[in-house]
Amino acid sequence: MASVWILTLAIGVAVHKVVCGPRFSQEPADQSVVFGERVVLSCVVFNYTGIVQWTKDGLALGIGEDLRAWPRYRVLRIVDVGQYNLEISSAELSDDSLYECQATEAALRSRRAKLTVLIPPDDPVIEGAPEILLMAGVSYNLTCVSRGAKPLSTIEWYKDGVIVEGAHTSTVSAHTHTHTHILASLLSTHLCIYAHCPFYQVHLPVAVDIELHWIYAPTVLLSISPRSVLEGERVTFTCQATANPPVMGYRWAKGGVILEGARESVFVTTADHSFFTEPVSCQVFNAVGSTNVSILVDVHFGPILVVEPRPVTVDVDSDVTLNCKWAGNPPLTLTWTKKGSSMVLSNNNQLYLKSVSQADAGQYVCKAIVPRIGVGETEVTLTVNGPPIISSEPIQYAVRGEKGEIKCYIASTPPPDKIVWAWKENVWEKERGTLLERYTVEQSKPVSQGGAVLSTLTINNVMESDFQTTYNCTAWNSFGPGTMIITLAETGEHTCTNCVFICTLYCCFIYLYTIYTHYIYS
Repeated sequence: MASVWILTLAIGVAVHKVVCGPRFSQEPADQSVVFGERVVLSCVVFNYTGIVQWTKDGLALGIGEDLRAWPRYRVLRIVDVGQYNLEISSAELSDDSLYECQATEAALRSRRAKLTVLIPPDDPVIEGAPEILLMAGVSYNLTCVSRGAKPLSTIEWYKDGVIVEGAHTSTVSAHTHTHTHILASLLSTHLCIYAHCPFYQVHLPVAVDIELHWIYAPTVLLSISPRSVLEGERVTFTCQATANPPVMGYRWAKGGVILEGARESVFVTTADHSFFTEPVSCQVFNAVGSTNVSILVDVHFGPILVVEPRPVTVDVDSDVTLNCKWAGNPPLTLTWTKKGSSMVLSNNNQLYLKSVSQADAGQYVCKAIVPRIGVGETEVTLTVNGPPIISSEPIQYAVRGEKGEIKCYIASTPPPDKIVWAWKENVWEKERGTLLERYTVEQSKPVSQGGAVLSTLTINNVMESDFQTTYNCTAWNSFGPGTMIITLAETGEHTCTNCVFICTLYCCFIYLYTIYTHYIYS
């Protein structure tokens, strides 16, 4: 019985020691403190009256309330409740450590608490602030620097109150943080925001503003009034420009040629057809640079010959292309015809003739029509090389006893090398042979084109025998001969026969009219 009682007593003592012995009712917790501010680490030991001390990174700080080796450290002791809190005033970076509360006589150690000392950053600085002068169209780097922060600060860029994405962050040193935003477009105001570390909610964000002043060459809008004009009417050009710094001046040109005296933003002139193809340009300049803008005028004008056709000479059976180009506005209609004919051969700038003959030779007309504006035309000569062509009348007339002429018209390209007359026993060739005194031959060039030659056989004191023979006119060139047989008829006999016939008709008319009048009145 006694042994049972002793065992029960021993168990009770053990339980009392376990339940009522020294223990931590409050242990230090991880904390953060801003540099220079006060912080308290908690430690409460229940049912203990012995020595309590704090360690920092395993190093004992000392015993008692005042820790002389650590003038900023103090133990806040309340014995009745077993409180041994550690107070650190004006926290420094060296206080960033692991702390432990120990009840040495009871061999008790608290959990290790991490004290983090936070260092707020200096005010952020934008390099070049408060104003930066930038040039439009050029990329720039804006850099916002935050120094002295622990942990590293968060930097954000804002433009007109809206966060800017895509900025680049870099760390220069342990306590210097930079944020770079690359500008590639025209922006107004940029704002760099510093937001403190997210673990500490008391510290408010710090902001710095920067005003970006963009300089740029003039932006130009060129307009004309009216939009469409007739040639000879007035037209006004207006050059509107925005620039920073302000516009310094204007310069006008037409077709690349400077218009002297035009120095204002408005230019008034009289439009001609050249304004349709030669643009008018307005150049605006300031201290940064210049901008040049051009515009064409919708000028309505009649046909203007741009490419004048050139005479063409070819051999027979050759292919020929005649060229002719007109300009006009509104768009024109072009036609090719052969002079003297209304048949349209082509409506293009080129007239193509295949395997030409001597009959194709002549004048061709290139005609342009601009609706409601005007008409223009030009001619071009086509010459076809071939044997001579003689176009004289086969019967020619002379008066007996008078001087008579027999004419031989020779169209020849190239010109004839030789012309020969032959009749009866007579043969005449230039610089060869002799003729009777009654006969002479002369050659001349008529006004008409095409290499034509007029050869005239003159007969003095025309006789009966001259009407009873034929006259052969033959011409040669490098392509061969051309010939014609001409007969000489007597003019007097021909005329008398006609007179007799006319007189007979007249007499018959008088006779019939007399009979008719007599019948009516009787």
